[in-house]
Amino acid sequence: MEKKSIFAHILEMETQMGQMNNDLGELKMIVKELLEENQRLTLENEQLRKVLKRESSSETPAPAPKNPVQLVPATETTEEVVGEGYDNLARLYYEGFHICNVYYGHLRTEGDCLFCLSFLNK
Repeated sequence: MEKKSIFAHILEMETQMGQMNNDLGELKMIVKELLEENQRLTLENEQLRKVLKRESSSETPAPAPKNPVQLVPATETTEEVVGEGYDNLARLYYEGFHICNVYYGHLRTEGDCLFCLSFLNK
């Protein structure tokens, strides 16, 4: 081999190695994202299993209501209806889910959410 062809071959190998390094970096980022998503889904699955277990153990068949459910007219508001909705949102929050309009329904993985807390304090 001539000196020029050896040098050209080395440059070609260097280019290929650079491309392989870029490809490897991209693959590492994809694997990292998949691992993070897997961890998030695992935590969410555990939380949902706890909620399901808690609700299924405390759930007893309720007798059928004797009177049909009556809707509250739009002009009337009762604290009972408002309180029930608030209680449901508070329960969801303490079970580990967001109740704010930013992340509603997503699992809280980083502790308390200021948006959710400000919503609960209204």
